[in-house]
Amino acid sequence: MAQPRFRVGILGATGAVGQKFVELLADHPWFEISVLAASDRSAGKPYREAANWIGSRPIPPQVAEKEVVPISTELDCDFVFSGLSADVAGEIEGQLAEAGYPVISNARNYRMREDVPLLIPEINPEHTALIERQPWRAKGGFIVTNPNCSTVGLVCALYPLVRAFGVEQVHVTTLQALSGAGYPGVPSLDATANVIPFIGGEEEKMATEPRKILGQLVDGRIEPATIRISAQCNRVPVLEGHLECISVKLARPASVDEVREVLRTFRSPIAELGLPTAPAQLLHVFDEPHFPQPRRHAELGRGMTVSVGRIRPCEVFDVKFVALVHNTIRGAAGGAVLNAELLVRQGYLKPRRSPVVAEA
Repeated sequence: MAQPRFRVGILGATGAVGQKFVELLADHPWFEISVLAASDRSAGKPYREAANWIGSRPIPPQVAEKEVVPISTELDCDFVFSGLSADVAGEIEGQLAEAGYPVISNARNYRMREDVPLLIPEINPEHTALIERQPWRAKGGFIVTNPNCSTVGLVCALYPLVRAFGVEQVHVTTLQALSGAGYPGVPSLDATANVIPFIGGEEEKMATEPRKILGQLVDGRIEPATIRISAQCNRVPVLEGHLECISVKLARPASVDEVREVLRTFRSPIAELGLPTAPAQLLHVFDEPHFPQPRRHAELGRGMTVSVGRIRPCEVFDVKFVALVHNTIRGAAGGAVLNAELLVRQGYLKPRRSPVVAEA
């Protein structure tokens, strides 16, 4: 099947999330990096000089010499991925949407806006219908967001249980990797051999974002799920991978074996769409009592699979387990790339000029 090839821009291309976008898009079969945009401080330099590269692999050679351009509303691309920090993302993303650009954002600014999808393709692909309510739509622009990185792991693990049994209450304690704080991130004297029991704004996001994602689309609006969520978030000296200890009160009784089977047999509703970034399995269930572990399992499914283990009875609620999500791939740039792939299949993303056709 012929698949148009899209020219994409990356906003905040020199930052930690922007660099992850560069890594993931370097050899993407549908998307070609045409614009690397960043602050005026970086503009005019080749990417290899402008980016303080922190990736585990070298800078992709096809972008190393590419000139970084200033962020503007005249970018030579079909749509943009935003890796901007929240302190500037709101204004810039709104301006680009107003100028007719689709914006696939990793920032928090528009996540809870009622006409903006907060998207996990395997969970709520129908929420993209909210795009039609956005004021920028008439000009061709729109904004779609992906959730907070910890929210992604929590919701992916909860969703099969919500469908099978209903979920009333959740308590989650997170052990979050240092990379979630961006670069330069947490000072070394705070992070080394230590745990920091506070991440600003994180607990509030985990309490509210899942209710929107798991909500129902009714008459063009989201009716939030009624789940009550209590979150406690901690920063730990791990490089990649957020671990979450989750206790769940179900709406209908279920045994541990039934819960395990529902998680193990969950099939993604987008499995037949052929999205390049989608993992073969959204969830991987471990039976070993000491799994999952960030260093060993964060990269499952090329970083897009969420791992679940230690499923057992809960003394306070009904069941408890541990989930692991790769925070910079599934929880950030990779999730945004998958969002864009879904939007292509749904017809929301189209080349702004005559496309170069690639074989999918």
